[in-house]
Order: sequence, then structure tokens, then C-alpha cells
Amino acid sequence: MLELVLGGAEVLLPGGLVRADLGIAGGLLTKSGSGRRIDLSGFRVLPGIVDLHGDGFERHLAPRRGAMKDLSAGLASAEAELAANGITTAYLAQFWSWEGGMRGRDFALRFLVALKGYRGLGTDLRVQLRFELFLLQDYADFSAAVAEFGVDYVVFNDHLPHQALARGKRPPRLTGQALKGGRSPEAHLAMMQELHRHMTAVAPSVAGLAADLAGDGVALGSHDDATTSLRWQWHKRGVTIAEFPETRSAAESARELGDAIVLGAPNVVRGGSHSGNISAAELVRDGLCDGLASDYHYPAPRQAALMLAEEIGLEPAWALVSQRPAQVLGLTDRGVLKPGKRADLLVLDQDGRIGATIASGRVSYLSGAVAERFLG
Repeated sequence: MLELVLGGAEVLLPGGLVRADLGIAGGLLTKSGSGRRIDLSGFRVLPGIVDLHGDGFERHLAPRRGAMKDLSAGLASAEAELAANGITTAYLAQFWSWEGGMRGRDFALRFLVALKGYRGLGTDLRVQLRFELFLLQDYADFSAAVAEFGVDYVVFNDHLPHQALARGKRPPRLTGQALKGGRSPEAHLAMMQELHRHMTAVAPSVAGLAADLAGDGVALGSHDDATTSLRWQWHKRGVTIAEFPETRSAAESARELGDAIVLGAPNVVRGGSHSGNISAAELVRDGLCDGLASDYHYPAPRQAALMLAEEIGLEPAWALVSQRPAQVLGLTDRGVLKPGKRADLLVLDQDGRIGATIASGRVSYLSGAVAERFLG
């Protein structure tokens, strides 16, 4: 691990940007270091990004269907992209779904095995398991996998097209989804219809599963809440993270209940949701956000935070991708630059480009003028 002093840079400390030295030793931040001094005059040092939900890794694990046999190679490629974007803690959002293919149970188990055995650059790679709540037959196996692989974050999803199924209509995009799952469109539709028929059994079953997981210390979230009543239902089940609420009313309900609100950083960068949902930037301005996640695009947290900094200031904006996401999941050892915390940080130039990423005291990314400073 590194033992050095970063000097001359503007450092984002609790309280704001100051010109200060930052020591690194034993994978932790120190008040002053005794190692080699790196002159970072003209640059900024910020806390490493804590990404609570990102599925951009999928294209590294399966560039084409069936093409990636060794998932560890895909994880290495994904970690390189994470590091290049200043992400030092990454929750890889992996489905456990009836949809099959990369979203199916078998792939999820392959992924969990590969991640458990992966040794990388230093990025803290964790998993957020996204569980389709209508998979009643999988509840026991899912709970066992969460325990076996030490999963600390589970999000409940429901991607069944209930309205179309209730009307007996063919759901949109059926053929493409079926082929991704390795099924015929007819078999895929029949499976969805069968799952939809168990509507009344789901509510008590998911309440029991949520209680069991919460009792084991697993953080629980819901995905795409659209209404106040839905957020209240999840809250009563102990599901206290509202991930990507679709409406202002759902986000406001989460805030009233004291639940955490995670929004998509790409929504901020784009200036709105690609699916017509509430603007994330609007919710941020109104204090209805506890963290911005990469969702499908790893550059987005940095981009969103720097955009918001022009409006609300750098410290509160950057906290939305570092300190506050860490607080949401109780990661008390990171998210801020203070002695004794993990040495998770990134170095930005004046144009907001990343020159270096250090994760747990190890260089995971280095380029350009910053690389010249490190290498002498």
C-alpha cells in the first residue's frame, strides 16, 4: 500500500475546500504522512465516489450473449471503468429475476461466486441484489444466497406488466425480452401470466422475506415507487430506502417517513428522466435526495455532482455522491476525507477531469498531468 503525502492541492474537507496536506498510510488517511510527497498544486482532491446502484458492469460481463465464460475478466474490465470515473465503492446491481438470461437466478449465482473470488485494484466491489418479488418459488433460495455471500443490500423490483396481463394483452417488447431470457415468446408470456396470477400471495410473502432479511442486518430498498401508498407499504415492511422514486409524491412520502432517497445521476446530467418521471435535479434542489447513483452510466455521478455544485455549492453537491450514500448504508469508514477513514479519494483537474483515483490506499487509476506528478 501507498505511504505518501498529497500536498499543495485544494482538498474538500468537512467544512469546505482548503489547501492542505493529506497523508496516506496503511490504506487509511492520516494527519501527516512520512512517505514521499506528491505536489498536486493546481488540482483538487475529493472523497471517492460511493455508488449505491450501478448496472454498467453488465456490458463487461456479457458483451454478447454467451460470450463471457470467465466472469472475473469482465469484473476486471468493469473495475477499470469504475476507477477511471472516481468510484471507490461500487454496488453492482445484479438482478435475480424471472426475466432470465443475465437477469436470471443461475446467472446471479455465477456472478456472486465470481465476485466473491475476485481480487482487483482496490475498489470495494459489493453487490446489490435486485429481487423480483413475484418469484415466490425462489424466496428460500434467494434468502440462502444472501446469507451465503454476505449480501448487505437488497432491492425489491416488480417488472411484470400487470396492466397488460390483466387485460389479456400481449405486453410490449415481449419478443426481445423472451429471446434475451432464452425462451420463445409464447413460453415467456405463459410464464408471466402464471406469475401474475399469484397477486394475492405476494404481499404477505414479501413482508415475511423483508422481515427475515432486515433481521439479519440487510439494508432493504424498493425500486421505482410511483405513489404515496406504495412507499408507505414498503416502509411498513421495513424497506427504508426509496430507490429512483418516479413521482414527487413518492419522494415526499419517503422524506416524511424518514426513509432514504436514492436518485439517478444520469437523470441530473440529462436534465430529466428518459422515461418521463420526475426530474432528479428538481428533487435535489428541494432536499429530497440522499444520494445519486450511476444507474446505467458510471461517469454520471461525477458529472452530476459538478453540475449541481454550480448551483448548490461543491460541498453539498459532492456529498451526494460520497458522504451521504455512505451514510445510507452505514459505511462509516468512508465518504469524507478525515484521518482514520479509508484512503478513498480522487484527484480532479481544473476542468473536472479525473487524473487519479486511490481506493483503500491503492492507486486504481492514474493518467495525464497527475500521473506525471506521481511518477516524477
